[in-house]
Formats: sequence, C-alpha cells, structure tokens
Amino acid sequence: MDAKLVLNNLYLQSNKTPKDLKDNVVNRKPYIGISYPRLKEIAKEISKINAIEFLRTNDFSVYELEILHTYVIGNLKDISVSLRYFDEFVPLAKEWSVVDSLCQKFTIAKKHPEIVLEYLKLYKKIDDEYVQRIVAVMILSHFINDKYIHQSIQMLLELKNEGYFCKMAVAWAFASIMTKYPELCFVVLRKNLLDSWTHNKAIQKMLESLRVSEENKTSLKEMKL
Repeated sequence: MDAKLVLNNLYLQSNKTPKDLKDNVVNRKPYIGISYPRLKEIAKEISKINAIEFLRTNDFSVYELEILHTYVIGNLKDISVSLRYFDEFVPLAKEWSVVDSLCQKFTIAKKHPEIVLEYLKLYKKIDDEYVQRIVAVMILSHFINDKYIHQSIQMLLELKNEGYFCKMAVAWAFASIMTKYPELCFVVLRKNLLDSWTHNKAIQKMLESLRVSEENKTSLKEMKL
C-alpha cells in the first residue's frame, strides 16, 4: 500500500488537513493526532495488503507515518527482510517514542537473537544518542534473560553517548535488570561502572519500582553518588 494513500486516509479519518497538524513535541515530526490503537489496526491492514510497498514509499512526513513504519516492520515474518528495513530506519529514528516503538515491536529478535545481536554490536559503536538508545531499548525489550544477561550488561556499559535519551534508556535497562538479576546489578553499582548521572537515575527508577524488594531498596538508598 502506497504511503501517500495511507497518509490521505489518515487525514480523512481524522477530519483534518495538513493545516491542522500539531508541532509542539521536541524532536517529533508534525502529527495529526491518531491514537496508537488505531495506528496498530492500520498497520495490520497495511501488512495484509502490501507491507513492502508502504515501507519503500514512506517519506516520514508526519509522526504517524514513522510509528506506522515501526509497526509494519514489526509485522514482517522474514528475519532478513525485517533486519533490512530495521537497519534502514535506524539512522532516521530521531525521537524517543519512535525509537522505543521500533525496538519493542521488533519481537522477531526473540526468534533470532544471535543475528540481531550482531547488528546491535555494530550500532553500539556509533556515537549517536538515538542509535545507542536503540541498543539499550532492544536489550531491555528482548535480551534480559538467562542466556544473554552477561552480554547485555556488558553492551549497556559500553554505551557512552552523553545524550539524555541514551543515558535514560541505559538507566531504565539497569532498573529492569535489578528486578530479575539483583546480584549482577549490585555488582555494577558497587563498582561504579556507570557515570554518576546514569547511576543515580537507575537507582531512582529502582526505588520507584514495585518489583524491587524493600530489602534491596534499603541497600540502594545507600548507594547514591
């Protein structure tokens, strides 16, 4: 399905025109205001008709087209095709919710973890705030498990971009690790392996979590820098 046709349908469904676009969120493209549940329904329709045509013709002129792009990529069933379009979109994803949607919907990573990890190893070498956020959110979404936890922790520690959205994702990932692998997480915190900001932000998120024990929270409060 051609992306221009999709965009025209979005305007028709919302009873809006390009003059009605909103543009008041940092780093976000102008947006129409279509709900995420409705976008998921539209993405399913696109995937049934012709996903590749949509991905090839998308110009990302509005926020909804970016989100639809992440959903449609997530609906692809062939790992080589999925990774091709994922990889092409990585340098274009420059807003945190677009990045997170791309990563969270890429569930095929659970079926082909080794292949996907090789891509993440390449991305972590790119000193870009959003590319490195992709690494962190992909790990958070798909690789915090017994088989990959040590590799995941090491990759997170290698993300050195100073951008807020990268560091916030790393903190978020370690807060999640604390809920499943507290002993490993405490090693990172006790050795001060994170920069001070990320260290403290991760602890803040851990203290806010309902999945972290009160005993561990008591220890965490003494570890702030």
